[in-house]
Amino acid sequence: MHLDFPIAVTSACRTPGRRFKALSLQVVMAALFLTAHAHAEEPLSLDEAVATALKNHPQILEAKANLAGAEARSGQAFAGYYPQVRISSDWSKGRSYFPVKQSTLESDVTTATLSASQTIYDFGRTAGAVEAGRWNRSAASDALAVTRQDVLFRVRNGFYLLLAAGKQVDAVNETVLAREAVFRQAQEFFKEGLKAKVDVARAEANLYAAKTSLIRAQNNRDLAKVELANALGIASLGERKLAAPQVAPAETPELAAAQNDALANRPELKRLGALENSAQASLKTAKSGFLPVLSATASFGYADRDLPPSSNVWGVGVNLTVPLFSGFATMEQVKEAVALRSAVAAQQEGERLQVAREVEAAWLGVKEADARMVSTGKEVAAADESKALAEGRYQEGVGNIIEVTDAQSQALEARTAQIQALYDYQIALARLDRAVGKD
Repeated sequence: MHLDFPIAVTSACRTPGRRFKALSLQVVMAALFLTAHAHAEEPLSLDEAVATALKNHPQILEAKANLAGAEARSGQAFAGYYPQVRISSDWSKGRSYFPVKQSTLESDVTTATLSASQTIYDFGRTAGAVEAGRWNRSAASDALAVTRQDVLFRVRNGFYLLLAAGKQVDAVNETVLAREAVFRQAQEFFKEGLKAKVDVARAEANLYAAKTSLIRAQNNRDLAKVELANALGIASLGERKLAAPQVAPAETPELAAAQNDALANRPELKRLGALENSAQASLKTAKSGFLPVLSATASFGYADRDLPPSSNVWGVGVNLTVPLFSGFATMEQVKEAVALRSAVAAQQEGERLQVAREVEAAWLGVKEADARMVSTGKEVAAADESKALAEGRYQEGVGNIIEVTDAQSQALEARTAQIQALYDYQIALARLDRAVGKD
């Protein structure tokens, strides 16, 4: 890359001081340009991809907003413990008929009142609402953890799929180059009368078949790039390349240990546990609807015909409200709370079975991909050797075009299987981490 930064001194910069300032300014601008350009070309690492998704993905932003809403609702429930203070003011003027006096009288009244009320004891209504709010807030926090882990797995999956798609493009491109060489060799043999025209036709057909496969591989790579950008929560990756992480076999945990970790760590189970506790608290609140409420009130203000009023008024009191009949509404609320608690308990049991299944499937996937990496490595070595021998025989004029084509196709298939196994292993590890409940 050639960058030209002309450092010219104009007539306005004739003095040494001005010349030095101009040079310094241009050097700084050049350094900033080089730094920005270098950053733009820096490959995208998996850690940066994860950080980008956590910052930008709409699902995570939505889950955070839901958590903030749950925190606010928890605060609303706690407000029942505090006194309720109000200021009211009223002015009225009119003429009313008084039957006792059998006459009409005009009235002109202005009032300004400060009043307060405090619930003394409500037999668990406020306590139940506060407890339910806290557990709902905990459930929202666990829901955020679920969303976070889902997004991170999608990022890792998309990252490895794009790497695999890029490797596949390279493998198919190597096949295209190899078949171009065979096609040229077939043309030379035909010109020299050593091979029939059918070899040229077959070599050309094989070449364009490989080019067609290259077009498909490039399209799959572009689609994988779009999918990864979507997983990151951004519009496009642009021209950024990926920095392939070091691939090293990891120690696979025992299946029983992985399942136990999942049952202890999965945020889905924690969320359902919080919802069950919230349902229990709501049941407590519903049952308290059968019980009375004891509260205290106090008020102080002014009332007079004049504005502003000058005569003070005040009052204090204690209120006991005993519910007698509410049209069976309280009874139905209790039934609803009991049903909700039972439903959440059933969801928990179903989720435990689902978690155990996901862990076992992911664990088996890791084992299978690990075994495939070993076998495909040997397959690639044998296929490459067969391809080299077939191409060598053809160049010497003793082989045939079908043998070369088969060897090249086998080598490409072996390379494809190796690429698939390599990144399937990484994706399987990521899936196992997600199944166990790890970030």
